[in-house]
Amino acid sequence: MRAAFILLASSLAGAGTTGCSDAARTPIAAPEAAAPVAETLQLSNPLILQRADAQIVHHSDGSYVFAATVPEYDRIELRRADTLPGLRHAPGVVVWKRHTSGVMAAHIWAPEIHFIDGRWYIYFAAGSSTDVWAIRIYVLENASANPLDGTWTEKGQLVTNFESFALDATTFEHAGTRYLVWAQSDPSFANNSSLFIGKMANPWTLAAPGVRLSRPEFEWETRGFRVNEGPAVLVRHGRVFITYSASATDANYCMGLLTASDSSDLLNPDSWSKSTTPVFTSSGSVFGPGHNQFTTSAAGTIDLLVYHGRDYRDIIGDPLDDPNRHTRIQPFTWNADGTPNFGAPVANGPLVIETPAG
Repeated sequence: MRAAFILLASSLAGAGTTGCSDAARTPIAAPEAAAPVAETLQLSNPLILQRADAQIVHHSDGSYVFAATVPEYDRIELRRADTLPGLRHAPGVVVWKRHTSGVMAAHIWAPEIHFIDGRWYIYFAAGSSTDVWAIRIYVLENASANPLDGTWTEKGQLVTNFESFALDATTFEHAGTRYLVWAQSDPSFANNSSLFIGKMANPWTLAAPGVRLSRPEFEWETRGFRVNEGPAVLVRHGRVFITYSASATDANYCMGLLTASDSSDLLNPDSWSKSTTPVFTSSGSVFGPGHNQFTTSAAGTIDLLVYHGRDYRDIIGDPLDDPNRHTRIQPFTWNADGTPNFGAPVANGPLVIETPAG
């Protein structure tokens, strides 16, 4: 089961919020003490220090593969472990380094790894040596069973709607169709990035130009910068959910939610509804939570939110120059209406999650 669990932590982050507007909070009630336990997961936050834009893939062989942005913005590292806690001390393996000149030479950001049709693919963003802000999306491919082995081949730029700032690509398959969701600056209006979705011809090519799903419009999406970025897809309860991150990458950073019926045309913007308030915000001792992804416990009974956050609010200089966005992880639950409830960021320290049997 996924809907109920016992959360035992050294402390929660607290009920007070900072940054974006308050999201709904549902307290987690402990079941009867005598209830048998189906699965126990022992974690600690932060899970991994100085790794932003984190993603954890629970592969079909049972292993966990971790990808994230390194603070030097100069390479792509992966970790692999048999357990989620094992990722904490697993060695980082450099699988690709930035070019010394030309494209893919600067700002190596937000690598995401996906296993598609028997091959591994990494989607990442990069600038060029002549313009570090000419950020575009690129793809790597590896045929090895273990993504930390083998050779990663550059498949080139993933061409999107415009030749403009583009990043944070993720992909998913639904009802026999593979989709790409990404963030890109739309030149038709003032924005840093908006969210797009498109059908894929293969893992590195769009079949047609995508359509815009969301633009930064609410106050909580436009603090510091006008940003919708970092999409992550969750399909459950007859719906397709896309979480995303909004505003500047400081304490204002927070998460929004898009929702569509899983039987609707996902390429039709009218199929999607958008939360008017953020669903995950700065709270207590965790600031700027966002750029999330999802994973599960080994037995699949615990749904987990993977994201980054800082331990302090105030940043000296450009937030992008501050290396202390740490990878964090915590469970989330489901509301009675079938929508995800992410609660509030939990504080640093041990985190024990148990799901009751039955």
